[in-house]
Amino acid sequence: MTDSVSAVTYGVSMRVLHTSDWHLGRTFHGVDLLDDQRRGLSAIASVAAAESVDVVVVAGDIYDRSVPSADAVEVYDAGLAEIAATGAQIIITSGNHDSATRLGAGSSFAAAGGLHLRTSLSAIDEPVILSDDHGEVAFYGVPYLEPDTTRRALGIDTPCGHQGVLSAAMERIRADLATRNARSVVAAHAFVVGAAPTGSERSISVGGVETVAAETFSGVDYVALGHLHSPQEVSPSVRYSGSPLAYSFGERTHRKAVWIVDLDADGLADVRRHDLPVVRELSSLRGSLDELLAEAEYTAAESHYVEATLTDAVRPVDAMRRLRERFPHAVHVEWERPEAACALDYRSRVRGRTDEEIIASFISDVRDEPTRTERELFEHALKVVRGEPEVTAAGADDGELALFTIQEEPPAADAKSA
Repeated sequence: MTDSVSAVTYGVSMRVLHTSDWHLGRTFHGVDLLDDQRRGLSAIASVAAAESVDVVVVAGDIYDRSVPSADAVEVYDAGLAEIAATGAQIIITSGNHDSATRLGAGSSFAAAGGLHLRTSLSAIDEPVILSDDHGEVAFYGVPYLEPDTTRRALGIDTPCGHQGVLSAAMERIRADLATRNARSVVAAHAFVVGAAPTGSERSISVGGVETVAAETFSGVDYVALGHLHSPQEVSPSVRYSGSPLAYSFGERTHRKAVWIVDLDADGLADVRRHDLPVVRELSSLRGSLDELLAEAEYTAAESHYVEATLTDAVRPVDAMRRLRERFPHAVHVEWERPEAACALDYRSRVRGRTDEEIIASFISDVRDEPTRTERELFEHALKVVRGEPEVTAAGADDGELALFTIQEEPPAADAKSA
């Protein structure tokens, strides 16, 4: 069923805010993030109000689990209420972390209040129609499509990957769009070639292939993508908004953002990045425990989520507890063995050394210096491997290594001569 709404606009063009990957209910190294996520959604609502946004598009991964906790649902409900209070319509599609059925529950009823849930495979070519001074804009939601479970419904009889099912979905969208005199926006949850992951995303690979070509979305004015957590541009009209919060220390240098998209009479008119406030920064610290606890250079990290690599010569006792005395939001600590920090790569360590020297060094590293007998054993073994002739001790069989000198006892004296 197509939803038709007359959008409230603040000018001649329609303004869209593109966001995604809220991951409500996610933890960070075991730390509950719901308070941070609540603040992140409030920031998005503030941007929607400040930018006079007509439509907020959320491109999947609303929740971090298919069965979210009650607290996560409460944060979701409160966030939607704040966004709706700005006067914006809300369009949501589901991601690979979401349960499409649960997220889409009550969709027909919700649409009457301005919340348009596009989580059903059957509704891919049933757009939300919003209007501005230039006419209609068709918003299509493409939920995350698992190839094995959705290909037959899309008319694909043979096994395929993400490229196959998304191509089939877009063919349906373009066929519907051809019947309309409308501009278009597609919200989809996918990994598009040319984009870069951050490391905190869950893999959606099938048979080792999880990417799709950007050309898959051709013929659409703007494509609002979800799945990757860093804001980035695949092409001027195909973009990832990224997540509103950092979900790995690999994202500590990323500034989170949303895209503000303007559609005029001809389609895509402008796209602007609007940075979001940092709820809590992330820091990766390195040094001895005493240095981290005392040095003034780490003062700024006292309010951050902190991971620490300790370089002490001996593993510190109760390191996390002590770290949290200064860094109350420390979430991860590891100790780096001193020899690991200064060790050369394997090639450098063995260059110019004989096989005998390398084996002797290995034994010394894992235990202590090899004994003379052990040296003779591995030297003999190396000669056998190389096919070198073996010098044997007098009286030894050919090829046998004589490690011990065994003296024969003299024959016993004749008992009768005693």
